[in-house]
Amino acid sequence: MAVETKQTLSAETVSQLQELIQINIDSRDGFRQASEALDDLTLRSAFEQLADDRDVQADDLARFVTWNGEIPRREGSVSASVHRTWMSIREMLSSDDRYAMLAEAERGEDAIKAAYETALKSTAGSAMNDVLLRQYAAVKASHDRIRDLRDACQDCA
Repeated sequence: MAVETKQTLSAETVSQLQELIQINIDSRDGFRQASEALDDLTLRSAFEQLADDRDVQADDLARFVTWNGEIPRREGSVSASVHRTWMSIREMLSSDDRYAMLAEAERGEDAIKAAYETALKSTAGSAMNDVLLRQYAAVKASHDRIRDLRDACQDCA
């Protein structure tokens, strides 16, 4: 059995990367949509930066998928699209409810954080572990930032 390198990943590892690409795209799209709905320039800027960060992460993972002869995913999931539609409806009904927007963003952050935790468990010992650990640290920091912004905005609703 050959030792796994970043150019010779197992099918299971490539599959995990594909899932992480998809959830990063979902997260990017959610942050972009949310930033467009916000009047608060500070929060808007934070969401735009998080969207850019997720785009970079997806591209980084896509490079490894390509090196392994696969075509990386370039679209988000159907369920994320439905979630963004729900957020749009909720936004229209709540008219610039920052707390609700942050609560939804934090829920999305819970999902991406869990996806990375699952990937890290199933790819333990993989040649990708250093990349996934670095990205997970960034995801966790973003999650904590959104959570702290949400908690600070208890009176915003």
